Amino acid sequence: MKKIMMTSLAGAIFTLTAGSALAAAPADWSKVPATSISLLYPGVSPIEWITKGTEHGGARVLRKGETCAGCHSEEVGDMGQLIASGGKIEPSPIPGKAPFIDAKVQAANDGENLYLRFVWKQPAASGAPQMDENNPVKIAYMLEAGDKVELAGQSGCWGSCHGDARTMPGAADTKTKYVKGGSLADGVFYDLNQWRSGENKAYDGYVATERVMEGGQALVSADGKLTDGVWTVEFTRKLRGGEGDVALESGKTYNFGFAIHDDSSIGRFHHVSLGYKLGIDTEADITALKQ
Repeated sequence: MKKIMMTSLAGAIFTLTAGSALAAAPADWSKVPATSISLLYPGVSPIEWITKGTEHGGARVLRKGETCAGCHSEEVGDMGQLIASGGKIEPSPIPGKAPFIDAKVQAANDGENLYLRFVWKQPAASGAPQMDENNPVKIAYMLEAGDKVELAGQSGCWGSCHGDARTMPGAADTKTKYVKGGSLADGVFYDLNQWRSGENKAYDGYVATERVMEGGQALVSADGKLTDGVWTVEFTRKLRGGEGDVALESGKTYNFGFAIHDDSSIGRFHHVSLGYKLGIDTEADITALKQ
């Protein structure tokens, strides 16, 4: 990881409460196990590229059921470096772009709410023009249940990343993330929660036939802060919500992935995790035990 440098955000603290009241987080996060996850800069690697064997060598084993993390979890940093430098699948490299971000993820529940906590060091700024002047940092996570979204169980969020979506080369600015055959009624969607630093606002939405950023009923609160070059962002969401919210149950696992838009970036210029499993009171890559 590159040496961490403080930017104009130094010492800034961003806090948001979404909903009528802030639910109590676990009393002591130091007692909640943390999972270390590296997020890579993905360049132009939509789901179509991942599944095309002539361009992605892992397409064959992916078709046999292997997961992206199963093949690549130990080489995320190297892949990010290759892509960010323009060596592969990035036609417009950004000088100084961080190739990867190492984050720690913690999860817990109290029988009514899920608590998620993300911690990572602020990478050095690239110095490139700001894409999102209002939000130096955004973080979002997505959940999916039942493997109804194609490849969600193997690739995490990549099931919503397509080559014709905005910020992809030649794509229309009006085309958002979507999933193949997306349908709320049939459960073919991702549940999406996002926190934006500059706006001091959280969004509770979903991705089905398109990305919808509002309307969910599960998110209770989100807050984030930057202290001594380290970001800490916490989400509180109900285990059960309404339309567009994945209903979480004790003893079950869910497909999980998250992304960090660092350096005032938008669209595909984020850092994204591979696909993982979130377990509610059951063993998984990230386990949310009842406190």
